[in-house]
Amino acid sequence: MRHLYKKYKVILILIAALLLPVFVDNPYALHVANLAGIFAILTLSLNLLTGCTGLFSVGHAAFYGIGAYTSAILTVKLGLPIWAGFIAAGVVAALFGLALGLPTLRLRGLYLAVATLAFGEIMYQVFVNWEAVTNGTKGITGVPAPQIGPFLLNSYRSYYYLILVVLVVVVVLSQNLIKSRVGRALLAIREDQMAAEAMGVNSTKFKVIAFMSSAFFAGIAGSLYVHEVRFLSPETFISAESAAILAMMVVGGIGHIPGSILGGIALTVIPEYLRSFGDLRLVLYGASIVIIVIFVPRGIGGAIDFVDELISGTRSLKKTKQRSRVKEV
Repeated sequence: MRHLYKKYKVILILIAALLLPVFVDNPYALHVANLAGIFAILTLSLNLLTGCTGLFSVGHAAFYGIGAYTSAILTVKLGLPIWAGFIAAGVVAALFGLALGLPTLRLRGLYLAVATLAFGEIMYQVFVNWEAVTNGTKGITGVPAPQIGPFLLNSYRSYYYLILVVLVVVVVLSQNLIKSRVGRALLAIREDQMAAEAMGVNSTKFKVIAFMSSAFFAGIAGSLYVHEVRFLSPETFISAESAAILAMMVVGGIGHIPGSILGGIALTVIPEYLRSFGDLRLVLYGASIVIIVIFVPRGIGGAIDFVDELISGTRSLKKTKQRSRVKEV
């Protein structure tokens, strides 16, 4: 059983994800599932920047908004194909990531956090006040649904599969990036930048790569969002949204890819299903985050590792090795 679990666990998870719309008929529940997938992509994008590189960002919703507005403007106002707007959303967000990364590379810790917070607020003001392009507080309406050949993805169920495909692609790209030479350099910078530079790592170059990669995925998430809700308003990209994305990463587990996905899903689903409690839902939502942080200090990702090691038998193997080392000492 343990051998089968190790071999097929990813396939089983994918099958469960594929079958979800088959057993869920409620359109609202599918809409929440779509938003959860989008926020999972957003959390993964922030995880590349903060979790893997140690660059603390609290203005990540700005890249999310840049991607959403880029896709909406290109498809609604300029009449370009949706897939052109989809790719342009990631590219434009990545260019803004480059523009933010270059002047802030010397900053660390709270100083970098303040700089990214200011960037997020600047972009929000642009979304609100540049009415000739963004329509200001009136927002952009009539955003079209994507189409693949004869198939129009205009329902929550069909759009769910598009989000799932993008999420899988982002996970694969993130895994490959972290395991590559670039990923090892980013992890080295996170642990000790001076030591990494002493070993020949060009910290400036790799920090820019981290900013651009993170912004690109966030821009893609923004494009997915605007074509899902078909309407765009600047209130979606306030600074509180950046704080929510940061909370998703912390709850999921900093630097942990499966944990980031579950953190994004959990903190999207929980508040939606607490709406029946009225204003009390905010207290319950905050309490749930505090409970997770206190009792699972490594986040949901740490809990996943514990259960995975328990089922696969690697946990008992680790304990045996530890005991043998103690005896040798």
